[in-house]
Amino acid sequence: MKIIAPSLLAADFGKLKQEIEMVNQSQADWLHLDIMDGVFVPNISFGMPVLEMIQKYSTKILDVHLMIVQPERYLNEFQRLGANVITVHYETCTHLHRTLQQIKDLGCKAGIALNPHTPVSVLSDVLYLADLVCLMSVNPGFGGQKFIENTYKKTKELKKMITELKTNTQIEIDGGVNADNISLLSEAGADVLVAGNFVFKSETPLQVIQELKNKICYCNF
Repeated sequence: MKIIAPSLLAADFGKLKQEIEMVNQSQADWLHLDIMDGVFVPNISFGMPVLEMIQKYSTKILDVHLMIVQPERYLNEFQRLGANVITVHYETCTHLHRTLQQIKDLGCKAGIALNPHTPVSVLSDVLYLADLVCLMSVNPGFGGQKFIENTYKKTKELKKMITELKTNTQIEIDGGVNADNISLLSEAGADVLVAGNFVFKSETPLQVIQELKNKICYCNF
């Protein structure tokens, strides 16, 4: 199954409850949550108190993307606050194998995120532990950036690696996803498509989410 995950970072935080309820009513599958610390990325988003509120109102799977240094310090807390998927950055984890195992021991899906400059080849020794790999298709830190075209090639390379290593890892694409590229990304092997501004800046977000669902290609690879 292909998954649509609206990114709450692009929502109107002045009416966050209503934005979450809109996603609840939509055909979206997951709710993507970007946690930023102002250190690993040049921005600060939201933390534990906001996530606690999100858990209270959201009915979707919570896909928590930790763009922070030393994420292992907070894994228990994020699990407690409702995270179903916890993704950490390859670039921030000195002991990535241990961190992924910690996430799995908490009962969450374990994800690895790669920045645009990081090749998928670095995952060869840990892919068997990853339930998900998040390929950043923009430089992390801010919404509304232009999609990086090399992501198609990177997605195909990762899909080939997953097939060769016989893992069940899902591929997530985060950044610049819209109605023009979602079918191509799906065809390349993407399983989870994160859309932020394209959904929340639209005048008709429910219809936009439905449009994205309709455009996903359910190909057999």
